Amino acid sequence: MDASSTLFDWRGGELLAVDDCDVAETALEAADSFLVSDGSALAIGLHRARFADTAFEQGFRDRDDLDAFWTTSLAGIPREGQWFPRFELVTVRDAQRLRFRLRTAPPLTETVVLATAKGDPRTTPLLKGPDLDAMSRLRQEAQRVGAQEAVILDGGHVSDGSSTALLWWRDGTLVTPPLSLPRVDSVAARTVRGVAAALGVPVDEEGVSPAELEGCVVWAVNALHGIRSVPAWVNGPRLAQDAPRTAAWRARLNALARSL
Repeated sequence: MDASSTLFDWRGGELLAVDDCDVAETALEAADSFLVSDGSALAIGLHRARFADTAFEQGFRDRDDLDAFWTTSLAGIPREGQWFPRFELVTVRDAQRLRFRLRTAPPLTETVVLATAKGDPRTTPLLKGPDLDAMSRLRQEAQRVGAQEAVILDGGHVSDGSSTALLWWRDGTLVTPPLSLPRVDSVAARTVRGVAAALGVPVDEEGVSPAELEGCVVWAVNALHGIRSVPAWVNGPRLAQDAPRTAAWRARLNALARSL
């Protein structure tokens, strides 16, 4: 990721800068990130709730401390420029600790090429954080075949991306992989489904193999890039494009951003 980063420890009700090079070995237990553009972000409340739910699932019990950490971290994000902060719960020497990374946002893109992952290395598919390193390795494997994002299959069906959620269109219906499949609850995908509901656009679930997406318009969505169209799937289906629809929905999503 082409971005600079400053790491902070949460101690005694304060964020204290840490030298990232001197940090002891840590285990990442929960993490949440989102794009902040000139002091505004999309669905902050959903990100906060997901991070809190994950932290509590991982054994963190001090809700007041977590709330103070989140509020203080948000206040520390500059109100100018583009940022991609990350809120973390880590274990260091058998003790849980909250951490905040203030990161500049990498260049944003509107398209992404996919490749099917060779396997599924996730150990906690329902939680955001513990599998981030494994997902990074999947993306690196995808890059070696000319893609930028790996697609994870579950029983041969499209389930999730290594850093994105996948959606596609069947005529006028927005389609998602079966919600019963084990994967992180994507805030971006949930927000897109909410836009569909507000517009009266039908939303459906479908278990499909990559080949069964032949001729579909496919979107990859996440909290950094928003909606990205998929122009190609390496050694996979040939996909259609719908630039006007994609641009309109990107604008609708961007319009939902609110001030921190």
